[in-house]
Amino acid sequence: METTMTEYVVLLTADENVWDNATDEQRVAMFARHEEFSRLLAERGHTVTGGAELTHSRATKRVARGSDGNVTVTDGPFAEAVEQVGGYYSVQSDDLDDLLEICAVLADGDTTVDVRPAVEQPV
Repeated sequence: METTMTEYVVLLTADENVWDNATDEQRVAMFARHEEFSRLLAERGHTVTGGAELTHSRATKRVARGSDGNVTVTDGPFAEAVEQVGGYYSVQSDDLDDLLEICAVLADGDTTVDVRPAVEQPV
């Protein structure tokens, strides 16, 4: 029987100040959670196809087009949002419930995890 794999994007959102102010010991603990996340994914048949840790939002550039058609570029950080996307994983999975259970490893009280399926594009 053929199983259908869906591509999911796992978005990690947190207050960037938590990472900036973390001690070495706290950072080691955070990295250990990511190693456990990766280990569980591999052990349970999910495939990580990509991902990255993002730089601080102060390095962000926002591009917008106004109703007059003019384009503006704004430098971050953006004060209206304390929590920012700090990183993401792309994961292929045929078991969303199991993927969500594994994502709980990364949700530590400071970090929330959003899981969204990617739109499948015709080849």
